Amino acid sequence: MAESQTVPVLDVRGEICPYPMLRTNKELDDVHPGISALDVLTDHPPALSTIPPEAMKRGYGCEIDEVREGEWMIRLFKDE
Repeated sequence: MAESQTVPVLDVRGEICPYPMLRTNKELDDVHPGISALDVLTDHPPALSTIPPEAMKRGYGCEIDEVREGEWMIRLFKDE
């Protein structure tokens, strides 16, 4: 099944806790409410354990991929 929409990317590289999580929450709640997928780009390892639980509270699943050493893409998605 091909995606027909471009997934927005939230780039929070260079930001430290709690800002990556807060910006992700704002993106999901205010900027793109009800969005089916969001990619979050981070280089702050603690964000890998703070963003997923907050997204799950909002009904999102989560996949984390290391895109290069010390940099991760967190894909948040809703199955529809």
